[in-house]
Amino acid sequence: MSKTRVSIAAGCCLVAVALATWAQAARKAGLWEITTNMVWQQSPIPNGMAMPGGGPHSTQVCLTQAQVDKYGSPMPQNRGCDISNVAMKANGMTADWVCTAPMAGKGTVESSWTDPDHVKAKVHFLGAMQMGPNSKPVEYTIDVSSNYKGADCGSVKPLVTK
Repeated sequence: MSKTRVSIAAGCCLVAVALATWAQAARKAGLWEITTNMVWQQSPIPNGMAMPGGGPHSTQVCLTQAQVDKYGSPMPQNRGCDISNVAMKANGMTADWVCTAPMAGKGTVESSWTDPDHVKAKVHFLGAMQMGPNSKPVEYTIDVSSNYKGADCGSVKPLVTK
């Protein structure tokens, strides 16, 4: 079970950071500080065991103008997941997030901005995760809050997108 928990923890952390970085840009390139809060509605780990992702996590990301122009913000970066049905609006965007591994299922992403320096986003994912010979249902929500810090990213390197 230890190896499974490590794999889940690593995957969830990557998903949380990737999704958080995706929902950042209000049409501004540069340095953003993002805070994510992941809540599990249905965890693949049995009750009583710690599940990664709980509580707010903050990080800084650097967005290029190309990333901002293509989708309004960078896309999630998770192996086995693709973005589809992107619908851009003047004050936000929505999209489907479809994953095949290690968590297979479908999520929705919705982001909005009321000014160029702040973005709010929400991701909801419903699917299953293979754990040994068994498939376990998963469901989680990630709330994202982003604040623009400035055009200079300093030592923070831009995200690599597909």
